[in-house]
Amino acid sequence: MLALTEPGNLPGMARIFSGIQPSGELHIGNWLGAVQNWVNLQRTYDCIFCVVDLHAITGKYDQVSLAIRTREMATGLLACGIDPARSVLFVQSHVPEHSELQWLLNTVTPIGELERMTQFKDKSQRFESVPAGLLNYPVLMAADILLYRADLVPVGDDQTQHLELTREIARRWNAEFGNGADYFPEPKPLLTEATRIMGLDGQAKMSKSLGNTIGLLDSPEEIWQKLRPAKTDPARVTRKDPGTPEVCNIYHLHRYFSPPATIATVADNCRGAKWGCLDCKRVLADNMILALGPIRERALSLQERPEMVDEILADGATSARRIAAETMREVRDRMGLMPRLRGALSS
Repeated sequence: MLALTEPGNLPGMARIFSGIQPSGELHIGNWLGAVQNWVNLQRTYDCIFCVVDLHAITGKYDQVSLAIRTREMATGLLACGIDPARSVLFVQSHVPEHSELQWLLNTVTPIGELERMTQFKDKSQRFESVPAGLLNYPVLMAADILLYRADLVPVGDDQTQHLELTREIARRWNAEFGNGADYFPEPKPLLTEATRIMGLDGQAKMSKSLGNTIGLLDSPEEIWQKLRPAKTDPARVTRKDPGTPEVCNIYHLHRYFSPPATIATVADNCRGAKWGCLDCKRVLADNMILALGPIRERALSLQERPEMVDEILADGATSARRIAAETMREVRDRMGLMPRLRGALSS
């Protein structure tokens, strides 16, 4: 068994909770927008990270591949540098208190608040019959965070509305059941620089479902083949046309993968029409391959030892349940539920 840092054993450290859906292999949008930040945060915070498979089933999904994608996501997180000796990493459905707390938080969550969520409005239009799970998605997110009484939550700009609802749910529950105290802290957002990474199509946020991503585990050849047709400055019709790097998605990716001197050269060559977009992409591909190489190597090594990944996730779930069980004992007591009988299934 690998030793895990026990949550709560880090005096003075603020606690962070964050989760990611099991879409399969991580892509550079995940890495730049969230995971790279997670790796840095675990050095100075008490971190709990979760593969949120329950969130992934609120709409249509492939149940045959869900478990495989969940392990792939965990493997990618470990390869990126999530350290089980510093942080807790587990699968959401392995800690049933998430679902229990969601149900209890439903009792203080107004349905009108859920219906005004922007993501619900957008996603519900894709369904002929809208599942209740889609409406209650933000309540499960609130349960994820409040179960561990997290102080901070790293979020992108598309999740800030959900986090504000979490804060509102915490206030309502505290007012109803807190006995004059704020049992649940109101978690604050921890915004990062790279909150929204545009896809290679230059039209939408990077998403595996849209096919506009580069996977962290893609081979050098795959990276190049995906970058070659990527959208650039529309004003550059031919190699001789000067461009504006600030409106070019490839230039923005250079800012994450290339050194400062190269970024300056890219901007100068673009404005002065000193090279074509393919030349710019080739330099980006080389730097991207260099940056992602170590992650790919670690992931390939972990893929050969799936039992090690499963062991880390099992240990993480055990550690997470220690906190979750204590939270739920307090929540049940404050809400007036009958204590569980001796010998009943424990939390």
